Amino acid sequence: MKKPRFDVTIAGELNLDLILYGLPAELPPEREMLADKMALTLGSSSAIVAHNLASLGSRVGFQSLIGEDPLGKIALQRLADSGVDVSRVRARKSVGTGLSVILQRDSWRNILTYPGTIDRLRLEDLDLEYLSDARHFHLSSYYLQSGLRRQVPDLFRYLKSAGLTTSLDTNDDPEDRFDGDLRDLLKHVDIFMPNLREACKIAGTDSLDAALTGLSEIASLVVVKLGADGAVAIRKNKRIESTALKVEMVDPVGAGDSFDAGFLHAYLRGRSLRECLDAGNATGALCTTRAGGTEAFRDRKYREKFLRQHAPRLQPRRG
Repeated sequence: MKKPRFDVTIAGELNLDLILYGLPAELPPEREMLADKMALTLGSSSAIVAHNLASLGSRVGFQSLIGEDPLGKIALQRLADSGVDVSRVRARKSVGTGLSVILQRDSWRNILTYPGTIDRLRLEDLDLEYLSDARHFHLSSYYLQSGLRRQVPDLFRYLKSAGLTTSLDTNDDPEDRFDGDLRDLLKHVDIFMPNLREACKIAGTDSLDAALTGLSEIASLVVVKLGADGAVAIRKNKRIESTALKVEMVDPVGAGDSFDAGFLHAYLRGRSLRECLDAGNATGALCTTRAGGTEAFRDRKYREKFLRQHAPRLQPRRG
């Protein structure tokens, strides 16, 4: 049997994050307020997962839409620099590349997103043969990708029939409704990867235990990210927990997406579920030590030193 071209393929959004630090607690109208630091980094959950997976050594193929503008060119180049194949990313003249502005405070943040091309991606924009040429398919930002959302169950059914395993991270719902055809979709998902708030919202409960029980009745493996409390997974009524690493945090932007990358990288190398959780916690922690979701991964020496200490079996890429 022919070896798949990719370990993982991803279809999703591609944009930049503009992060502002040192902001006042309140932003009164008609005033010019000052930030004391800023960072312009690769954003979007889908692209962060792809970038960080490739940085770890996975072979990643990526499909998306961007605008024909400088923001799109910068985002595309940042993703390509990590080793992700971006040959199927398309550009459109009619709409600009999306942008997220993150107002980071000490313990909380605001995220303001201009969707641009993010919600324009449709199933007909995707090369299904390309996406199928992989061992695994991952989707992030289920709710944010409103143009694709109704077609996602069809996409997952197709890729499952092609023999791929699948994973899903819904990320936040801007409408805070967490409804739609998600329960039907989860029947075709091998790894469901929400954070605590998302898991409880989707399950309709305030209890982590109840959310795990309810979601595990639909998805075969549920992995819930708990931030500073680590992560927990449940499969066939077996529950496994992994504690978070203690690091000096710059910001939490992209930490959950980086967890996904570490978990999937270990999963596709046949690691145990506990090892996958530990790997996800390590890459999530690594992410928080630099600004944005990918900067800690772009610095190869820094990344490899961190992972040698905290997750040696992830086998970071060399050369």
